[in-house]
Amino acid sequence: MKTYLLSVYQPDGPTPPPEVLGPIMEGLAALNRELHDTGAFVFTAGLCPPDTATVIRAKDGDVLLTDGPFTEGKEHIGGFTVIQAPDLDAALRWGERMAAITTLPVEVRPFAS
Repeated sequence: MKTYLLSVYQPDGPTPPPEVLGPIMEGLAALNRELHDTGAFVFTAGLCPPDTATVIRAKDGDVLLTDGPFTEGKEHIGGFTVIQAPDLDAALRWGERMAAITTLPVEVRPFAS
């Protein structure tokens, strides 16, 4: 089994209201249960907003800490799930289901061996 990262990209801005977010979270909980049941689940986590990030840059022996995300953008990684799948096609099917539940873009990327 190969390991894959499923990253969920969400738009910058406020958290959706409960009537929108509630069904999404219920769908993700069901997907996570299925991932567990099939043995594909490794780890999942949501992330705090990008304004809580600190970027560390090392150059010429100095270290610079800056607040905020690495780049300016209109979206950011809001959460991720690490899965195991027999191949990319299987990982993509999980990613497609996650994208359908969240209605957000999901990037599927294999871990380097």
